[in-house]
Amino acid sequence: MKHARTTLAVVSGAAALALVLTGCSAGGNAAQDGPATLKVWTGFTGGDRPGYATIVKDFEKSHPDINVEMTVQPWDTIQQKLPSAWLTGQGPDVAAVSSDPNAVAQYVKTRSVLPITATGAGSGKINTESFAPGTVEEFTYDGKLYGVPANFATLSLYYNKKLFADAGITDPPGTVQEMAADAKKLTTGGKYGIALADNQTIQMWPVLQWLEGGDIVSGKGCSVVQTSAGQKSLSTWADLVAKDKVSPVGLTGAEADSLFSAGKAAMEINGPWAASGYKDAGIDLGIVKVPVGVDGKSSTLGSIAPLSISAKTKYPKQAQEFLAYWTSKTAQQKFSLQTGFPPLRTDLSDDAKLTADPTVSVFASQVPDARLYLPHVTNATKVDSDAYVPLIGEITRGKSVADATKSAGQAINGLTGCSK
Repeated sequence: MKHARTTLAVVSGAAALALVLTGCSAGGNAAQDGPATLKVWTGFTGGDRPGYATIVKDFEKSHPDINVEMTVQPWDTIQQKLPSAWLTGQGPDVAAVSSDPNAVAQYVKTRSVLPITATGAGSGKINTESFAPGTVEEFTYDGKLYGVPANFATLSLYYNKKLFADAGITDPPGTVQEMAADAKKLTTGGKYGIALADNQTIQMWPVLQWLEGGDIVSGKGCSVVQTSAGQKSLSTWADLVAKDKVSPVGLTGAEADSLFSAGKAAMEINGPWAASGYKDAGIDLGIVKVPVGVDGKSSTLGSIAPLSISAKTKYPKQAQEFLAYWTSKTAQQKFSLQTGFPPLRTDLSDDAKLTADPTVSVFASQVPDARLYLPHVTNATKVDSDAYVPLIGEITRGKSVADATKSAGQAINGLTGCSK
């Protein structure tokens, strides 16, 4: 997975070449007409791809009556091909339908996706009660579940230990107030206190808002950026960027990553995919939980891609067994240890093997405190691209928070249909 992107969820990088992983099953329990073959499409083309391949291979070993053919291709290709393929019954049995979790809604509207019924505890069941916060609600429409998280990534605070030591700071920040003070102190000698991306990136500004007591939309999908709490949650960091220059303005995710990799920024909020690259760049790296907010509580961004089943699959039972295994405790523990990503389950946050890995443990420990970005918000992608990203761009360039949030609030409400 890579940091820089334009979609709402953390996803793998963009390799153009599709890879087909065709599993092998052994006889034994197969039906007389041979094993069922599940075709699976995903967009996981990045460094975490081998972890998904391992899930497929292990599933086949434990389910000798089911073969899995997993085709890995760019997300854009999936989004172009899948809607018509599922409408005509020509597509895969299972697919990670998009890097945007809100995309499940379009398949629900066209009745192209199968309601998932094999939930609960026990073998072959999807234990939704163990899923990370908000993920079940994200894929539930009219009381029916239409997807499960294909992955779950949390954001943590990366910091450069050398730059901290040079500035006389002995410990990473534990509160958002300390992080703001450190960002100012660390901005010196051509170095920035923090690299804050605001476009073509996984969103980090919502994390800052949550820590400062604000949000973007209400539970009814109405804008709250223009409220006193919303404005206050944006003002601190807008001033730090616009006036104190703690971060360059208008950074893309890739530019923020490059700044930190070059040792020119002391902090960055990022996901687990970044750790190995920063270490390879020679950064004296520290990774800690995102500091607690003004309310004393932890909060960070949780990012997911959905995994759903075609409404026209010939193998609904086997497809749900596959999702049950994919999200199982065994598979998620192994996936985390192999990739460095946190598991998508809350019951592994204190797992002994995961806590023994210093990188995985930080990201896994934040799963229970993670929040999704614009969950179930109508036109969420456009709310992000047409309202929220421009808002951050304006306030970090000096426009008053009151004026910027007023126009952004109107744009958000127009997109969501809020008419309060």
